[in-house]
Amino acid sequence: MSDPTAAHLPPQAAPALPFDTASGLAAPQPRESVPSAEALAGLAEALATHRAGDITRAEALYRGVLAEARHFPQAMHLLGILLTETARPQEAAALLRQAIALRPGHADTATALARACAECGELPEAIALVEDVLATRPRDVGLRLALAQLQARAGDPRAAVATARQAVGLAPDDPRARAALACHLVAAGQPEAALVEAEAGLARRGDMADAWLARGVALRALGRAPEAVAALDRAANLAPDQAPILLAMANARADSGDTATALDLLRQAIARATPAPAALPARTPGAPPPGLAEAYASLGAVLTAEARLPEAVSACTAAIEAAPGYAPAYWNRAIARLLAGDLEGGFEDAEWRKRHPRFAPDFAALATAPGARPEWQGEPLQGRHLLVHAGQGMGDTIMFARYLAPLAARAATEGGARVTLACAASLVPLLASHGIAAVPRAEGLPPHDLWIDQMSLPRLLPPPAGGFEPIPRAQGYLAADPDRIAAWRREIGLGVRIGVVWAGNPAHANDRHRSLPQGAAARLLRPLHRLAAAVPRLRLVALQHGPRHAELAPLGIPDLSAGLTDWSDTAALLSALDLVITVDTAVAHLAGALGRPAWVMLPHAPDWRWQLARTDSPWYASLRLFRQAVPNDWDSVVRAAAAALRARYAPRDPGHP
Repeated sequence: MSDPTAAHLPPQAAPALPFDTASGLAAPQPRESVPSAEALAGLAEALATHRAGDITRAEALYRGVLAEARHFPQAMHLLGILLTETARPQEAAALLRQAIALRPGHADTATALARACAECGELPEAIALVEDVLATRPRDVGLRLALAQLQARAGDPRAAVATARQAVGLAPDDPRARAALACHLVAAGQPEAALVEAEAGLARRGDMADAWLARGVALRALGRAPEAVAALDRAANLAPDQAPILLAMANARADSGDTATALDLLRQAIARATPAPAALPARTPGAPPPGLAEAYASLGAVLTAEARLPEAVSACTAAIEAAPGYAPAYWNRAIARLLAGDLEGGFEDAEWRKRHPRFAPDFAALATAPGARPEWQGEPLQGRHLLVHAGQGMGDTIMFARYLAPLAARAATEGGARVTLACAASLVPLLASHGIAAVPRAEGLPPHDLWIDQMSLPRLLPPPAGGFEPIPRAQGYLAADPDRIAAWRREIGLGVRIGVVWAGNPAHANDRHRSLPQGAAARLLRPLHRLAAAVPRLRLVALQHGPRHAELAPLGIPDLSAGLTDWSDTAALLSALDLVITVDTAVAHLAGALGRPAWVMLPHAPDWRWQLARTDSPWYASLRLFRQAVPNDWDSVVRAAAAALRARYAPRDPGHP
């Protein structure tokens, strides 16, 4: 599973669903059982008024026709289109279902109903309706692109890609189809292929804003921020003030750290996506114009990065009110709430990750695997086999391992139930304890009766006294092998042993903020190195793994990473040290889980679990936090850690108290 650790800026701005509602505004044709001539004339007048843009009068005329002819499906169809266009999709859907009952299989009415259902958030029904129409119109490229968009919104980017590919196969020279396929490929995690499709679209029509938009979101996903901004600027020049383009531009600016511009663009996108109240009749609750919920959700993510948490929660709530089924808004609100310390509300919102387009495929695969069983909802286990799925990153798996022992204890009291953890293979030797089995996730899931994702455990394991207590065992809940600890101590030698980690996993979505800048680690860590040279009993050792390991040479400190074959080795090494100084990586979580002292150097906008302002961690009693006062200021953080190290270990000047 992707590592869901931060508020989410969507990979693309969702354009309007390309349903051709205008095609439904055709004049009604007489049939065998038709209403009176007066009703037909009234419908023709209503349709002409609708086409002329006088929405209020057109609605009144449609309703007048239906008052005279209650079972007139053409009038229901046209009024349903008007209601959808004026943000009343629930009312539209009810009316269009009546029309479908009167004219089963009528393609235009089914398409109009699909649009209304989509805007109500009733995506499975919308998808089924469009698939039925496509069975009779297999070469309708626009409708196939609409189906792809619905599949993407339903959290199935792979299906969206397959459907968009079909559209491209039907119309290989249609730049609209190429642009749509590019956007769906980005959402499915295939940015290189997306860039190829976007550029193919531009080769066919270089002045198409959607193709430039697609190129921009693909470049953004590839981490090529300056090129992404340039492509999106071209899109904006071709289609000024379009909400999807403004949203994509804002996300690209936020990626490059220009949050001020991003916030301004997001507010512009919200303004453009919000219809003028005067243009609408009295509204009933319904889905917003395309882009409004996405823009509010992105606004929440950027405000979270700015540590403006009440505003972030409000923005995400506005997104949810605009589109109650929009999962990214709930996820972004979860991050803001968790960062603010509202753990109960945050973990409740975080359940929506299971419908988030970025994470849903992993949960879908878990739920549909051979022999898959239902998700556990906290009911008594009574002899059943519960699979705990560790689908997040290494640090999350270690952090949420605190719930395994309480879960195993509960299972033991409920009729001999069994619990198995499926996690990364390198964590199995460390976590195969607590009275549970641990198996490598990559080797396939064992047969089981129920499953639960590890991040859902805080909600389902309340303390015996009741209430909500999501952080048990902050004093340390893992242990390393004593013999391996002793072996590491012999290898390092006597003295105060201090381990250093300056970079995390480069594949992490927020690595550019949480790791020391590439190429600058040696310079930034010099205060620690100088202090160790000046205090003979201090022994710095490097624990750095991965591609950033090459930066070790200029530091001139011993490298112990070669002896770390899995996380049980790392646990023994951390247990042999007196202190670990690290950026936000799995090493920080492991030190805290072992109850070992660790100082964690954090960016200005940290991961949610570190919360804000505090120098301690509610999750790990042994950790001390050093934070950037302003974004990207690692120098002051390292200097503060060096000063704290000097205060703790350097000999005092006899002339000073």
